[in-house]
Amino acid sequence: MSKKKRHERTRAQESSNAIERMYITMRHLFNRGFYKPMGVSGETLRQSLLLLRPEIYGSIGDEKAELEGLLYVIDRLPIGIEECTFINLTSDEGYANSHFKPIIPPKRRRNCYRIDAEQMNIEITRGRSDIYDILTHLTFLFIESHKISNRVIIDENGATTRDWIKLEKAVLSTKKLTQPEREIAITHTANILGRTFNELTNVYSKFATPKQPERLLHIVYWLGKLAIEEQINNNKRTVTFSPVLRERLGHHIHGEIWANTIKETLHKNNLLERPIHIISANMHSVMNTLFAPTALKSKKDIFEVYESLSQKESESLRNKVTKEALLNGMIYIKDSSGTNIDVQIFDTDKIDASKIDVKTNEAALNSEKPVVFVMDYAFGEQAYETIDELLKPYIVKGKDIHLNVESISIMGKAGILEGGKGDIMIPTAHIFEGTADNYPFKNELKKEDFEGENVNVCEGSMITVLGTSLQNKDILKFFHDSTWHVIGLEMEGAHYQKAIQAASKVRNSINPNVKVRYAYYASDNPLETGSTLASGGLGTSGVKPTYLITRKILEQLFN
Repeated sequence: MSKKKRHERTRAQESSNAIERMYITMRHLFNRGFYKPMGVSGETLRQSLLLLRPEIYGSIGDEKAELEGLLYVIDRLPIGIEECTFINLTSDEGYANSHFKPIIPPKRRRNCYRIDAEQMNIEITRGRSDIYDILTHLTFLFIESHKISNRVIIDENGATTRDWIKLEKAVLSTKKLTQPEREIAITHTANILGRTFNELTNVYSKFATPKQPERLLHIVYWLGKLAIEEQINNNKRTVTFSPVLRERLGHHIHGEIWANTIKETLHKNNLLERPIHIISANMHSVMNTLFAPTALKSKKDIFEVYESLSQKESESLRNKVTKEALLNGMIYIKDSSGTNIDVQIFDTDKIDASKIDVKTNEAALNSEKPVVFVMDYAFGEQAYETIDELLKPYIVKGKDIHLNVESISIMGKAGILEGGKGDIMIPTAHIFEGTADNYPFKNELKKEDFEGENVNVCEGSMITVLGTSLQNKDILKFFHDSTWHVIGLEMEGAHYQKAIQAASKVRNSINPNVKVRYAYYASDNPLETGSTLASGGLGTSGVKPTYLITRKILEQLFN
């Protein structure tokens, strides 16, 4: 008699299930209007994140504190959030016109407002992905805070260890710390976090700001202090969602305002009915490729010029290029809709084609006079909202004017699964994580386009994830090793393609044969320990792939 085969769930299946649970829970909590992250209502989120153990959050499941993950999260949340008991997620509700000063996190474009000593308001104008991102980071932060309190509380009355008392004294001191005092405080903090003195010293300056050089001590103290209050006095931290946010979310309010402003500008400048090429990229690579050679007249290799433009101290060089661009037909639209997506419009009729530093068919360019439209990066689901609204016809005096969109090119950074930082990925399809949705397409960019450029290029399908901070090795290995043959992961591809397919194939808003280009450069390899997003940025190694992709896109547009 044959034995029955036992089906045991793999780590990839468990992890996939944990991500699904997290998203269902987050939507439920949003509809409910509030929750307490370290209370019963936040338990599912905590358990799922601890089961998932994403690569970015490193040692979240261990007793010791996670330093790189903490730095990654702190860079994406507003300064001072560790001090707040009440975190309120709002829509754009007029705080910009108040006395409150906006706090913008270093690595996320979102406006936050410190209402009082206890409350932080975070404006959500970029859709659900923004909420998922924030709630995931807050869950990590609060789990870490309870690790601190568990290590410093001695008894049920709230008595604390000597290390904690010494840290408190250093943080609350109004005097500037001397080097010996700082090192004493780091020693006590290392004991509290379960880390070595050396580990803390190495990351100390990464947390510091000009106004707060001892910020790491400050963060550890306030996270621990609020966690102690939760455990001893049951004074739980609370996350709330404003009624206006709950009412507005998913209705494309900000995307519609953004798209209408752009179409109005195109109409005013008589560009609306010209051939349009849309590029989703950063706000510098297209402008620098078109205008840096004439603005700077440098004898250096062009990639060295791009590299010098990317240096922090090169503001005067960047200003020269911007000035040259504005004098030669560039229109800049600073976002005021809340999408945080700025726009550049290049009228090629006003650009001297002979001075463009990429292969150009001058006769075709001068006769067709296309418009190159560059939009800054969208965030997750926001990609669908913005492109969906942009591709709708523009109504002038009751008449629909369809945009003459000839191509849509998406350039971005993504995690790579079979290479390293700085490599290039050319997708052939986008797979939407957690669903059966997949979007195959004909990519005008090919691996061969980059031959001889001394850069590693991968071609294959890519997965659009619900949030990069939720990925772990088990899921990624499954997608890479199985017949999906996924080469990388990012957050917007499926959303862009969904909007493009709807507009071109179903709604007939744009040309059904619109050309699409997708190319990504690798910002990290989440399958390699030490190469995740938490290990730091690309630095200058990102310059070459960024500009190679930009130049290849422009070459195809101008030929």
